[in-house]
Amino acid sequence: MVFNFVEELKWRGMLHDVMPGTEEHLLGGMQSAYVGIDPTADSLHIGHLVSVMMLRHFQLAGHKPFALLGGATGMIGDPSGKSEERNLLDEATLSQNQEALKEQLSRFLDFSSKAANAAVLVNNYDWMKDFSFLDFIRDVGKHITVNYMMAKESVRKRLSSEAKEGMSFTEFTYQLVQGYDFLYLYQHHNCTLQMGGSDQWGNITTGTELIRRIGGGKGYALTCPLITKTDGTKFGKTEGGNVWLDANRTSPYKFYQYWLNTSDDDAQKYIKIFTFLSRQQIEKLVEEHLLGPHLRILQKRLAEELTVMVHSQTELENAVRASEILFGKSTSEDLRTLNEKTFLEVFEGVPQAEISRIEITNGLDMIGALADKTGFLNSNSEARRELKQNAISVNREKVKDDYLITADDLINGKFVLLQRGKKNYYVLVVT
Repeated sequence: MVFNFVEELKWRGMLHDVMPGTEEHLLGGMQSAYVGIDPTADSLHIGHLVSVMMLRHFQLAGHKPFALLGGATGMIGDPSGKSEERNLLDEATLSQNQEALKEQLSRFLDFSSKAANAAVLVNNYDWMKDFSFLDFIRDVGKHITVNYMMAKESVRKRLSSEAKEGMSFTEFTYQLVQGYDFLYLYQHHNCTLQMGGSDQWGNITTGTELIRRIGGGKGYALTCPLITKTDGTKFGKTEGGNVWLDANRTSPYKFYQYWLNTSDDDAQKYIKIFTFLSRQQIEKLVEEHLLGPHLRILQKRLAEELTVMVHSQTELENAVRASEILFGKSTSEDLRTLNEKTFLEVFEGVPQAEISRIEITNGLDMIGALADKTGFLNSNSEARRELKQNAISVNREKVKDDYLITADDLINGKFVLLQRGKKNYYVLVVT
C-alpha cells in the first residue's frame, strides 16, 4: 500500500517543482526514485538533509528509495549554484568518503530489511568507469543539443557571471553525466523519478529527456526548495563553517545548539522539514509555542529530534546537560562528564589563564586563583570581599577564602572553572 507522497511534501513545505503526472504516477503503486549526492567530503552536512528526508518520506510512503553516491560526478563538479569550479578529488579519497556517507545514510533509510521497498545504495562510478569518451559522446551526447544544454539556468548563470575563469568543458558536461545516471537507473532498476534541490531541475529534466529519447519511456522530476533563513544568513552555516553530521567535524553539542538557536519563524518551518513528527503533533507544538515563545518549545523539540536522529539519545542528553551548564543548572558532577572538546565549546570565549601543574600540585590558594595569578578579579582585596560574600564557586561549588585548588579539582585532568555570581566565568588551564 502506498500513501500520497506529494501531498506529504506539500504540507511540510518541501515541494518546489514537480513534473505534471508525477503524483498520479506515484499513486499507481510502488515506484522507485533516487537522489544523488556527490561524495566531496567524508560527511554529509545539514544542507544535504532535505534531500535525505525526502528519500525517507518516499520510503515511508511505500516506495523504494535509491541513494546515488556520485563517485563519477564527484570527479567533475556540478556548476549548479556555484560561482567557481570545485576541486576535483581522486578515486581513493572519493571511495573513503563514500563509505562514511553510507554509514550516515543508514541512520535515515532502511537498507537492511527484506521489504520490497528496502533502500538501495548505488554509485555511478560503477557504470561510468568503463565508459570511454568516444562511446559516451556517440551513445549519449548526440541525443542532446548544445542549444538545449545552454538554455539550462545553471549554465546560463555561470556563463553570465563575473567569474574570471568561466565554466570548463568538464563542468559543462555534468548535466549529461547526471542525465545518463537517470537513464541507467531507469533501464536497470525501473527508477522513474529523480528528486533533488530546486537548483537541480535543469540536470534532472535532462535525464527525463534522455529517458524519452533513448529509453523510449517516461521519467519524472520533483524538487524541494533551497532552505533559507529569515535573517538572510545562509542555512547550515556558522562562523566555523558547515554544520556536519559527523561528530568529529561538528560536535553533538554544537549540532544541538545550532537548532536550539533558530528563530521562531525558522523553527516553525524547520520542524516540518527536518522531523518526522505528524501534522497533528506539529500543529499542537506550534500552538503551545505561540502561547509562550520565551519557552522555545519548538526549538527544543527540533533540536531534540535531530540530535537523536543524527547522533543518539545519549549524545542528546550530554548536549542538554552541557547546554544547561551556562545557565547555572549544573553541578560539579555534570562538569566532569564533559569531554575536553565539549568543555572548550561550552566555555568558548570565556577568559582563560594558564597555571603550572606544580602550583596545582602544591595547592593554589583562592586569592592567587582569583587575582594575583589570573587577573580574573582586579585585586586581592576584591577577591577577599567576594569570597566573604559567598559569591565565588570552583567547579560549581561555593568555596571560602581558605580553600585550596588541587589536582582533585581538575576537569579532564586539565581545567578548573571559576565563577563569580551567576554569569561571570573564568577557566584555569593547567599546563
